[in-house]
Amino acid sequence: MPREPVEKSFSATGARLCYFEWGDRAAPPVLLVHATGFHARCWDETIRALPENLRVVAVDLRGHGRSEKTGPMPDWTVPAKDIGELVAHLNIKDAVGAGHSMGGHTLVQVAAARPGTFKRLTLIDPVMMAPEIYASPPTWPKGVEHPVARRRNSWASWQEMFDAFKTRHPYSLWREAVLADYCRYGLLPKTNGEGFELACPPAIEASIYMGSTGTDIYALAKTIDVPVLVLRAKMRDPNLARDYTDFAASPTWEGVARTFAKGRDVYLPELTHFIPMQEPELTARFIAGDAEALGT
Repeated sequence: MPREPVEKSFSATGARLCYFEWGDRAAPPVLLVHATGFHARCWDETIRALPENLRVVAVDLRGHGRSEKTGPMPDWTVPAKDIGELVAHLNIKDAVGAGHSMGGHTLVQVAAARPGTFKRLTLIDPVMMAPEIYASPPTWPKGVEHPVARRRNSWASWQEMFDAFKTRHPYSLWREAVLADYCRYGLLPKTNGEGFELACPPAIEASIYMGSTGTDIYALAKTIDVPVLVLRAKMRDPNLARDYTDFAASPTWEGVARTFAKGRDVYLPELTHFIPMQEPELTARFIAGDAEALGT
């Protein structure tokens, strides 16, 4: 797969989206959707490991990357509507859909709303939490700022960001090339021309985390009849089930795969929630449907 994609844009109803394409448009399609706070180019190393006879589309969700900075985001139906409009615009059908974290949650919504879009899904730690959490969602204390809203948001360069993150957990566990892409494409020039700021503004990222339990996904999951592979990382301590500040541990309920008619669970306890960042080649094998990987 070529290293550099073609960058394009699409105006969804609520926001202008940036997306990237690799490969021949006539080839079998793969749609990749990233996690909260990330961007489409975090998939670059995974894409390099995919078979070359594919058309790969990776999108920057609204508020992220090069897409329009609309926010806050009250719940996770918002990005799903955007992606639904994008796949209709691109006439994507019978695709392989792969989503990491919120990206996986988003693809479940799209698959339920638009049958025929996907022939199978790979949900990479998709933040589908235990059903009882949606039945009694936690509320963020009124007037208390989410800690993500206080992320450092001023950098001299992407290299400065990389150097600051490379020894910090959990970034220290990532493949260095993925961390470099995360930093390189995760900053935008400040409007005053002095340095760079995060491509996903901290206030928007914080709003996404605060709305993570606002969309109960399980009724939709039961309507999906294509094969669904669920990859889960090391589980969060059950005694800390409602601690949403431990970003390295998996927040995904162990019963998620059973809610799909054709679901399959793969538990990867040696990895953190950041599976594509640690093991892009293994991630690519799962997306491609590699039989050996599925035997893990």
